[in-house]
Amino acid sequence: MGRFYITTPIYYVNDAPHVGSAYCTVNADALARWHRLAGDDVKFLTGTDEHGQKIADTAERNGQSPQAWVDHIAPRFLDAWRNLNISNDDFIRTTEPRHFQTVQAFLTTIYENGYIYKDVYEGLYCVSCEDYYTLEASDEGKCPIHGRLLTQMQEENWFFRLSAFEERLLAYYDEHPDFVTPETRRNEARSFIKGGLKDISITRTSISWGIPVPWDERHVFYVWYDALINYLTAIGYGRDDDEVERWWPDSHHLVGKEILRFHCVWWPAMCMAAGLAPVHHVQVTGWLLVGGKKLGKTMDADAPVKVTDLSPSSLSAEFGVDPLRYYLLRETILGNDGEFSLEGITARYNTDLANNLGNLVARVVSVVSSKCEGVGPAPDASSNLRVTAERVVEGVQRAWENFAPSVALETTWELIGATNAYLEEHAPWKMESGPEVARVMGDALEAIRLVTIMISPAMPSVATEIWRRIGLSGVPTSGPFASCARWGLYPGGARVVKADALFPRIVESE
Repeated sequence: MGRFYITTPIYYVNDAPHVGSAYCTVNADALARWHRLAGDDVKFLTGTDEHGQKIADTAERNGQSPQAWVDHIAPRFLDAWRNLNISNDDFIRTTEPRHFQTVQAFLTTIYENGYIYKDVYEGLYCVSCEDYYTLEASDEGKCPIHGRLLTQMQEENWFFRLSAFEERLLAYYDEHPDFVTPETRRNEARSFIKGGLKDISITRTSISWGIPVPWDERHVFYVWYDALINYLTAIGYGRDDDEVERWWPDSHHLVGKEILRFHCVWWPAMCMAAGLAPVHHVQVTGWLLVGGKKLGKTMDADAPVKVTDLSPSSLSAEFGVDPLRYYLLRETILGNDGEFSLEGITARYNTDLANNLGNLVARVVSVVSSKCEGVGPAPDASSNLRVTAERVVEGVQRAWENFAPSVALETTWELIGATNAYLEEHAPWKMESGPEVARVMGDALEAIRLVTIMISPAMPSVATEIWRRIGLSGVPTSGPFASCARWGLYPGGARVVKADALFPRIVESE
């Protein structure tokens, strides 16, 4: 048993969350739930990024102060994650006093270590990215991500000596080959470093909505150098060194590929400058695409679906919370881009959930009710299903440990398919009640028990309901996984429960 500290990016509160934000959060939640199931001590952090020019501009357009605006929007993220059954242990807002304290302590350490100096910045800036671009890195003067014209800026800033860490970062990447995953993103970050690093501006004087620089209060810290430090705020940096020592060596960031540079180049260099080891591991996710374009809070008018139709609350109301979670986890390999569509959710729902999992549970409970007087028999230690089940359990454990929820679920469905095939082969519904029916149904119930444990990080509410239907008390997440996912633990004598369909089929409109 170990420790597992996982974080999402903190989400910008210029608008309500959409399913693209939910994609990353649900993956982090499933990984946190898996590690709790495995017996690890887990800390799961998410939150909101509330400073910067974009927030100030959005608040002004809405006739509010920046603080009033973020106080209005941040709870919408909390509500969205609560609705999706997200099990975060902490929710950080960058306007909290604890964050001010940590940011000022962390960056003062870097300043005192000689890695921050004052100069004048002149160049191109994207308000939406809260990032600076060279003309070469732009798309003919436009932001390469948002497609909007970049703003020419000139102001006195404090700079971080990123250039001093080029060789140290390359050495760190070589010494820690699993620092960034997947490998394509690791190679991308490493290539960026090899291309040469320039010092970067970390403060602004043209805005006041931010954390003041303690040694020069005319400046506020530029949003990224405020936001990145939230991962340390939540574990007490500058307030509780024991907590930092407890969690930081086992820390994992889950971030979108658009913020790879910040998390895989700037952030580890900042940690080094402060005398702290970099985060243990960064898992980079791909984008959810709609019609081949990145899903975002603003989408083209000709997009196949409106972003307002893709809020987590509207999707979970239409499909159910756990089916939405399942789709987000199963459809796209974590690290790759994935096409998101309502048709895709419907197909996964009807095929994987209704036809496969739902029908398996229903038919087993039905046969046990009719042939075994509603009492579940014990499984056979030498069952043909056992070999498949043990292989699947091993594969699922490996996949979750490797940050591959989609692979874990795909592997779990192999046991569902094998159990359905096992039932078709023996056709217990055609048998007379007796030992042979009991043997087959005991094996099927044991397979369902194992499946229920394995799907619990992805679909916790559905797992609890299946657990109840096969006559088991408590919850399927009591773990630890290594001891509860062994073949043969379904207790003979449990009374099954018949109920409505777990996943009523969705009739697709023509």
